[in-house]
Amino acid sequence: MRNENPIERYEAFIIDIDGVLVRGSEPIPGAAEGFLRLKRIGKTFLLTNNSTRSRATHAERLTSLGFPVELNDVVSSSYIAAHYLARRFKAVSVWPIGEDGLTAELKAAGHRIVTVPEEAEWIVVGMDRRFDYEAIASALRALLAGARFLATNTDATFPTPEGLLPGAGAMVGALIGMGYRPEVAVGKPSRIAYETALESIDAPMERILMIGDRLETDITGAARVGLDTAYVLTGVGELSDIERIGPSPKWVAAGLADLVAGRFIRRPQIE
Repeated sequence: MRNENPIERYEAFIIDIDGVLVRGSEPIPGAAEGFLRLKRIGKTFLLTNNSTRSRATHAERLTSLGFPVELNDVVSSSYIAAHYLARRFKAVSVWPIGEDGLTAELKAAGHRIVTVPEEAEWIVVGMDRRFDYEAIASALRALLAGARFLATNTDATFPTPEGLLPGAGAMVGALIGMGYRPEVAVGKPSRIAYETALESIDAPMERILMIGDRLETDITGAARVGLDTAYVLTGVGELSDIERIGPSPKWVAAGLADLVAGRFIRRPQIE
């Protein structure tokens, strides 16, 4: 008689992308198998701080890599930013610093992308691999003209097959270095990110599991809204970070496949 796998008690899963499913353009070994098994257990949703792609391009890319995903199952920080502004302020004029996915989500939510920084009501900053001095200067022009500042997220780094690269936090940090801090950062660990994702999930909170590779974003943010958490070691975080950074996740596994199979490095002493 096999032991019950406690992961099978959950009805829905919120899953980070980078560091859990993929590194850059490459699937993490075993992750596709684990993802498909999760889909047989319950509903799967993706919550990512990666603002470089729209929800549609995230879904298309992941499906091509062996992770079958529908557009409405993806919540990206670019989508969260666009809808946060639309809900709070309706359509606004925006000077974006980011890649195509950020601009696409802003336009889809009805915002106007300005061609002159001084015309912006908001500057929205996400990860931008073309970021340079000109981008900093344009941001300063917008801010000096009175634009408000929203960050999609403040992740310091971004996992790739070649190692860590600068994340959106590096772009946000450049503006902070000029004396301007974001009025709001909407990505994980913000409650805004989790509340946006939870709007689409029809399951009791105690039956939803967040799976991520960053303690300071995935695990911290999920704990703040009362979700159970699982921490995998295929991305940015290490096992020693639990004691050093916290908080302590409910489950720890080497990777997604191990987690779904019930092969835990750490698990609660009492369930």
